[in-house]
Amino acid sequence: MVITQNEKILLRELARQYAEIANLDIQKISINRMRATNDLKIVRPPVLIHEIPWHEMDIDGQLQLHCNHPFAKQMEWYFRSTLFQWKYFRGDMVVQPYYPIQKAFTDSGIGLDVNGSQIATDKNNNIVSHEYHDILATEDDLAKIKLPNFERQPEIDEQNITLAKDILQDILPIRLCGVEIYYSPWDQIPRYRGVEPIFMDMVDRPEFLHQIIQKFTEIGLHTINEYERLGLLDCDLPTLHCTPAYTSDLPAKDYTGGVVRLKDVWFRSMAQMFSSISPSMHQEFDLDYSSKLMEKCGLVYYGCCEPLDNKIGILKKIPNLRKVGVSPWANVESCAEQLEGNYVYARKPNPANVAIKTDSEEIRKEIITTINACQKHNCPVEFVLKDISTVSFNPYNLVVWEKTVREVLDEYYGV
Repeated sequence: MVITQNEKILLRELARQYAEIANLDIQKISINRMRATNDLKIVRPPVLIHEIPWHEMDIDGQLQLHCNHPFAKQMEWYFRSTLFQWKYFRGDMVVQPYYPIQKAFTDSGIGLDVNGSQIATDKNNNIVSHEYHDILATEDDLAKIKLPNFERQPEIDEQNITLAKDILQDILPIRLCGVEIYYSPWDQIPRYRGVEPIFMDMVDRPEFLHQIIQKFTEIGLHTINEYERLGLLDCDLPTLHCTPAYTSDLPAKDYTGGVVRLKDVWFRSMAQMFSSISPSMHQEFDLDYSSKLMEKCGLVYYGCCEPLDNKIGILKKIPNLRKVGVSPWANVESCAEQLEGNYVYARKPNPANVAIKTDSEEIRKEIITTINACQKHNCPVEFVLKDISTVSFNPYNLVVWEKTVREVLDEYYGV
């Protein structure tokens, strides 16, 4: 199957529109704002919108794809989705001045397959309800786990670059991009066990649970070391799982180019299912292990959907901690008071405010509450709306949210 001339014409036109936006001065302004925030400076907070239910977003067919070749279709989606978000709810998104191609590599896995079932209310939505069956119930099951094997695929990189160059020609540069480090063992382990057996084992069989997390720690260490060895790391990624990654502190000061090292990149981690356990157990079953990975990396961002207001004391012990997630269920004031100006306050507004309908006053209240707390305690802050399971097929919910947040920030920080 070859990319047709009509597909190339279509993609070149989309690329021209994309390149025009990528070259606007506003891109540098947004980057500087994100970099300053991650450098712990107090500036107007960056605003991003991620994890969008794209199957609900189309307006007047603007997201419909017309290419058939798999590579062309992937490129068309990249351009169309970026142009769409820029047009309707850009926030401080940065349109990159290149077309990104992910470095290709193989991952053999760890020798386990998830055993479970799903219930979906919308077959086109990847957010579904899961039931997981316990396949790590015994030490014999644990013995099945193996270290993954990774191999670079430079021939695929070359093929992809050649295809992209043939399409884009002199319209837009092409950049081969590496991986980000996103480590979430307590998102992975429940997929092999379910949540209830893990909580039971914390009390009834803690030694067995320690064996499990030790195995996953070994896998995590092996994985990031392989990323470094194979040249898969990237110190110039714009985002780290939905958060701005720009900073003056990465790569490390002694980096002179060439292979990117672990100390040149961000590390992202969380333990979302630990929302209801004590700080001491959180430390015992997560941080005591994940710190062995964190200490190898330049900067650390910890937290996702779990409320961490009662655990910031233990988080401060994390090596190289720079950013802490403040979820919709966290105590806003308490987090600001504890973080002070020493860490980025990574605020995640409540996606429920765009799920069915939007209430501008409710959105304003949430954002103003965060701003007041952060200004009081001198916290650099960012706003990232994510985990958007649905907008009830009304894309304008995100339009209203972005417009409202922008107006609030205009009032407090100026245009």
